[in-house]
Amino acid sequence: MQLFIISGLSGAGKSVALHAIEDQGGDCIDNLPIELLPAFAKEILPTLEQKFSHVGLSIDARNSSEKLQQLPERLKLLFPKEHPTSYCLLFIEADKRTLTRRFGESRRPHPLSREGLTLEQAITVEQQQLAPIAAAARFRIDSSQTSIYQLREQLNAITGQDQPRLFLKLQSFGYKYGTPRDADFLFDARCLPNPYWEPALRPQTGKDKAVTQFLDQAKVSQEVMEEIYHYITRSLPRFLSSDRSYLTIGIGCTGGHHRSVYLVEKISQQLHNLQDNTDKNGENSWIKQCRINLHHREL
Repeated sequence: MQLFIISGLSGAGKSVALHAIEDQGGDCIDNLPIELLPAFAKEILPTLEQKFSHVGLSIDARNSSEKLQQLPERLKLLFPKEHPTSYCLLFIEADKRTLTRRFGESRRPHPLSREGLTLEQAITVEQQQLAPIAAAARFRIDSSQTSIYQLREQLNAITGQDQPRLFLKLQSFGYKYGTPRDADFLFDARCLPNPYWEPALRPQTGKDKAVTQFLDQAKVSQEVMEEIYHYITRSLPRFLSSDRSYLTIGIGCTGGHHRSVYLVEKISQQLHNLQDNTDKNGENSWIKQCRINLHHREL
């Protein structure tokens, strides 16, 4: 199990780091008092190991200066090399000008401002208090010149995920029942030949072999399928890079039983084939970060 201990300056992006770990399927604890760290390592962490491959733990300047200075050595004692849990200390920082601007934009008080300090004084004190942790960190990230998306990319690379996972839902539907409310993109399959008008095919669906063979014979079926597939494969890398987590693509026909089901099944199979035949570091490696789900709304 991997334990990511995240510290850093307030406003630099610690919460972004925790969210990145959660999005990768990990569990996170924000602002754990350092005096509870031994109990966490002994009692709580073993239960988390059964459910998660990685855990994020945030520690900030609201702990006492003395405890913050002792943290690097305390971690070595709690997690020696032979310990089943390995830990990685990350420190996220930004320059004073950037932090001042971010606090001004968010209108949130600095955690240390409660001690009667001005914002500039609070940032300076926090830098001094966290200096031992920054010096001991395995990774130090300066977020001064990075957007939230660029910061997440850096964090995902450190925590073992090159890109956040995107959940792609392919959904068939019938226009006569209305379009899906959660769809990000809609494609119309009503230009394909309609199996409904074939008495033997009417009670079947686009998942049945006879309907599939009927639609396979139409040139327009292949053309529409290729157009939708190529649109999806061109667009998904862009959505992954923009940190999108969910994407729903709706494909509709009149009743939602034949043509739309046929296309969703076919395109899903094409995407799964792309996943199976793509190397992790190959040209289409982005597809490895997608989880593809099907939903036939009218079936």
